[in-house]
Amino acid sequence: MATLSFWGGVGTVTGSKYLIETKRGRVLIDCGLFQGLKELRERNWQDPPFDPRSLNSVLITHAHIDHTGYLPRLVKLGFKGPVFCSRGTADLLKIMLPDSARLQEEDASYRNRHNLTKHSPALPLYTEEDARETLDLMQPQPNNGDLSPIAPGIRAGFSIAGHIFGSSLVLVEIEGAGTDGAGRRVLFSGDLGHYDQPIIRDPVAPPACDYMLVESTYGDRLHDPEDPKIALARIINETVERGGVLLVPAFAIGRTQELIYFIRELEEEGQIPVLPVRVDSPMAAAATQAYQRRPEEHDEDYTSVLARNRQPLRTRSMITAASREESKRLNDERGTRIIISASGMMTGGRVLHHAQRFLPDEKNTILFVGYQAAGTIGRRILDGDREVSIFKHPIPVRCRVERIGGFSAHADWQEVLRWLKGMPSAPRRSFTTHGEPQAAEAMAEHIRQHFGWRVDAPRYAESVELE
Repeated sequence: MATLSFWGGVGTVTGSKYLIETKRGRVLIDCGLFQGLKELRERNWQDPPFDPRSLNSVLITHAHIDHTGYLPRLVKLGFKGPVFCSRGTADLLKIMLPDSARLQEEDASYRNRHNLTKHSPALPLYTEEDARETLDLMQPQPNNGDLSPIAPGIRAGFSIAGHIFGSSLVLVEIEGAGTDGAGRRVLFSGDLGHYDQPIIRDPVAPPACDYMLVESTYGDRLHDPEDPKIALARIINETVERGGVLLVPAFAIGRTQELIYFIRELEEEGQIPVLPVRVDSPMAAAATQAYQRRPEEHDEDYTSVLARNRQPLRTRSMITAASREESKRLNDERGTRIIISASGMMTGGRVLHHAQRFLPDEKNTILFVGYQAAGTIGRRILDGDREVSIFKHPIPVRCRVERIGGFSAHADWQEVLRWLKGMPSAPRRSFTTHGEPQAAEAMAEHIRQHFGWRVDAPRYAESVELE
């Protein structure tokens, strides 16, 4: 017998953690940070509902912090086993986990210096040393679907999910798990990309499985019909006409590279003027280099551009601010420019310092190009709040607020159904995860109507037997 427990990524799009337990082994799939609402963030500081020392291994679907950001905390609490992921994901985690730790240490330091904390002193959830210890546990795997042993009686394989560089579907095969003594296969979609994105390949078809967890971020909506490249050109040109600054909170992995790719194309096509582009994220700069090193992840268009000896991820007037000092020097610049900075949901990082400066001016534009979780500053701005609190200071929102839904790296519900049509046979049971409650239930209903499968939207701490 085997059980599957949901310790994150249900009822919310953050904190993904799924635990498989058998008599012989325990495996955690994804190990993400909770973000957004305070009651969710507080879970990061609570003891996990399982003993980290009892885990045989951890499997990672992709590098985003809501799927990986709890890993150094897990190691700090005693986990010493292997962490399996794709090679591309391992490349990115070498960048992202130390950066996550550094941001937490810097944030704690800032709050202590400015007396912005209820705790004395404010402490980071984990340190750079914890992140480095975590990286020593990485065991990269090919993203080709081959199954390998990852715990006693358990094998797993990784396949391209098309969400970001290195993102994977993870298939877990459990020996003798069924009541009939046969094995059981559990498929984790991770975050599914939408089709025809630039740079990376489309998600591969899902393999046959007995149980499936499928994401539902956009389970209750479709992406905007406007072409994202056309929408980006319109927003840039309107900001130029007002003489303002375009601020884009963007995930350092995926969205930043896609934005740069499109801005370069628009400049070459004469659709926008050549503007100063400032990428204020050392992680984004390092990730962009990682993209070049894994040709197996590239789609045909990106491969073609590289073959012509072009730099597809660089605009004509682009500067990357790697250090804090370089970031601060951006404050001295004047005139219309584009600033791309993390974090994508404005939960922390350098984008908050830019937001303090640019949100109050009606000439400026803030552009959202990714999902904004409930409770985040980005979500409040997108929902129309005219004032937000940044570092405990009230900041008026007078600038233009724009959103391009087509930039999202997540499949919408129609694209999820398109992906599911490739499944060879119906699973015994399916679960919609990684979605807010309304979206998860809506995605479940879409699957019931189109396929007639048994599908549920699980709750936090729910556990099911894999019969």
